[in-house]
Amino acid sequence: MMQSVPTYEDATLVLRLYELRREERLRAAREWFTRKFFPSTIEEIRAVQNASTEENVSWRMVTTYWEMAASFVTRGILNVDLFLDSGGEMLVMWTKLEPFVAQIRTAPGADQFLANVEKLVKSSKRAQERVLKQRDRIARQRAAAGASR
Repeated sequence: MMQSVPTYEDATLVLRLYELRREERLRAAREWFTRKFFPSTIEEIRAVQNASTEENVSWRMVTTYWEMAASFVTRGILNVDLFLDSGGEMLVMWTKLEPFVAQIRTAPGADQFLANVEKLVKSSKRAQERVLKQRDRIARQRAAAGASR
């Protein structure tokens, strides 16, 4: 991705993405994903993907929201640095799912699962550094969540 100076249009799009994140159901989905969902196996992910539950709705909302937002960056519509200033939650999602992405993509119709998120992370040293920091934090959260069950 090319580096560019952020524009007012970039700022407007970031603000619009923020407004969407404040929608009540998406907020609940994000809360579940960041605070309660700590998959350690592909089976745990498939159980959420294949269920008719609120968790399935949350899964779809979170993953598709961040994939859409990342697509704006990978297609050159939104400045990467400005996006990453407020897109840390996308990196949390990626960090949780990255170990399983190849397996998820083997399902019919899922070959492009989080492709834009992956492209954005791989193209940004800043994003990669933040993912490394997230791994330890998420491992501690996963351990704490497992201990509280």
